[in-house]
Amino acid sequence: MAQESPESKKLRMARSIPTFFDSSRHRPSVIFDDYSDTVSKFSSQGHGYGMVGEGKSLAVFTSGGDSQGMMQLCGLLLRMGIYVGFRVFAIHEGYQGMVDGGDHIQEMGWKDVSGIIQLGGTVIGSARCKDFRQREGRLKAAKNLIKHCITNLVVIGGDGSLTGANLFRNEWSDLVEELLQRGEVDKVEAEECRHLAIVGMVGSIDNDFCGTDMTIGTDSALHRIIEAVDAISTTAQSHQRSFVMEVMGRHCGYLALVASLACGADWLFIPEAPPADDWEDKLCKKLSQTREMGKRLNIIIVAEGAVDRHGNTITVNQIKELIIERLDFDTRVTVLGHVQRGGNPSAFDRILGCRMGAEAVLALTEASKDSPACVVSLAGNSAVRVPLIECVEKTQQVGKALKGKSFTQATELRGRSFENNLKTYLTLSKLKPPESVCSEDGKQCSRNYNLAILNVGAPAAGMNAAVRSFVRSSLVDGYRVYGVHDGFEGLLQDKLEYFGWMSVSDWVREGGSKLGTNRSMPKKLSLEEIAKKFKQYNFHGLAIVGGFEAYMSVTELAEARPRYPEFCIPMVVIPATVSNNVPGTDFSLGCDTALNAITETCDKIKQSASGSKRRVFIVETMGGYCGYLATMGGLASGADAAYIFEEPFGIVDLEGDVRHLAGKINDEVQRGIILRSLHTHNQHV
Repeated sequence: MAQESPESKKLRMARSIPTFFDSSRHRPSVIFDDYSDTVSKFSSQGHGYGMVGEGKSLAVFTSGGDSQGMMQLCGLLLRMGIYVGFRVFAIHEGYQGMVDGGDHIQEMGWKDVSGIIQLGGTVIGSARCKDFRQREGRLKAAKNLIKHCITNLVVIGGDGSLTGANLFRNEWSDLVEELLQRGEVDKVEAEECRHLAIVGMVGSIDNDFCGTDMTIGTDSALHRIIEAVDAISTTAQSHQRSFVMEVMGRHCGYLALVASLACGADWLFIPEAPPADDWEDKLCKKLSQTREMGKRLNIIIVAEGAVDRHGNTITVNQIKELIIERLDFDTRVTVLGHVQRGGNPSAFDRILGCRMGAEAVLALTEASKDSPACVVSLAGNSAVRVPLIECVEKTQQVGKALKGKSFTQATELRGRSFENNLKTYLTLSKLKPPESVCSEDGKQCSRNYNLAILNVGAPAAGMNAAVRSFVRSSLVDGYRVYGVHDGFEGLLQDKLEYFGWMSVSDWVREGGSKLGTNRSMPKKLSLEEIAKKFKQYNFHGLAIVGGFEAYMSVTELAEARPRYPEFCIPMVVIPATVSNNVPGTDFSLGCDTALNAITETCDKIKQSASGSKRRVFIVETMGGYCGYLATMGGLASGADAAYIFEEPFGIVDLEGDVRHLAGKINDEVQRGIILRSLHTHNQHV
């Protein structure tokens, strides 16, 4: 039986967990495994009794620019708040709604956030507010919160919004006292609302906030950019054109950088890494050489805040005119603009919003009067709490570094991930490897060291991009690379070739497996014959891209080392499987793409079901014996139940879910969705 991945084991939910986000139940029966220990301390037989949130109020609002995933945050926050006993409110139109009060502050119930998990933007509105920048405006906001007995506040926005929230919290005691002296609140209200707890979360497509690996909305924005690049590439290929694309990123080049890495752009302009002074000559030379090598299209990606080393703005029209004037290439400009903010959120952003929202409510339940304001951030694959003011100060340091033209410092402040992405892009985007380390065809390399790469298992999105990166990185370091076609079967049939720089030039956007793959593993074929091939081709290192079969293949080779010294070489697995069942990694290549496909399908089903009454859809996902896709797909799509192999179920469980669906459909919601893995575990079988 295939092993369960750490992500599946850590985050999988019970069968009814999706009802937490999109159902008519007043309370869910279970919650994330991550949070079950904490929440169990608060639960009781009846809603709102004996829980830490009882008698308290929580409000959430969005501020600044909108981003996909904000609605998932709001929905989860409100339902999680209800679950632990809070009265929950939504503040419409951001800080402006807080200042204006009245109908802008509305109490929310369980059903009020049903059906929003697939929505982009923010349905509670977001607005800039000059009034809140003045003390008088903050006094009005404080009064409105006190009148609703709101002492727990969740802010979803960028660094400006979070800075304002921190200032508001620091002034809160003085604001309450002043309102009391003015007679605008009474002593009871003032005493009940003496302390304000604040938790911030970053909703920004730019991923420009220090202290978190990923902000909410970034992944969805990247999807929009990549979709646009893929669409433009077909017309550019047909007409032999160059396209200069502007993406968002006035003060941060993350979107431009990662998009360029993902689509293999020919050139990149970002604020943190301005080009050399002779960039015009180098750009034109590179584009000219690509055409001489037979390439029919060129993609140049420009962040809207791109500058040169002297701080002068570099615009897309400037680049276009340069290419036309010097090279006479047919060149077009595409400015994506707010398309990047629009549309439905990706599966990653939906799940991230759900996880961060739950963590934010738990942070408020544990906050004391001395607890500093915090931001719920993503560190690796964990939702963590970090001091708000430290993150804001570090983010502001990046701005100061850019303004002072300290570009290296700005890149370092962005974090290790940003630095590694930039280094990788600069390596992979070279026109050819340095002549001193490797010939262009890859046969003559400075180091007498042979590496082999092959695919094992089922095809998965990202396999070809991984092979491309491996090949080019190896050639730059002077290693010779064998590409092995059709896995271990191909190795035994001598289906090998030297991979040169251009052998993998267009692989980054290709799906499937261009190398070819199958599920045959070494023991099934012949360890002895495979060892002979290792010796024949003098392999010094082996990389296998694939799923659980790849993992088991390397395990078999390693276990056979005492008998076959040919296997005593470095061997590495690059996990690539939609099932996400490879031990030792939170994510495998392909699982995110599969999750997006499941989420999009469920969105369409829900839309279709809106015209049909009293209908339940059952969706079967792939995943073999691992419930990752069904679990995370259910979480991202707001399904009513998810049946997976890891959780045995019986007739009593089925009856409970049927009763839930019947009650839900007889109420206001007229449809239901259930996800099941390819293999589920009936405990009576």
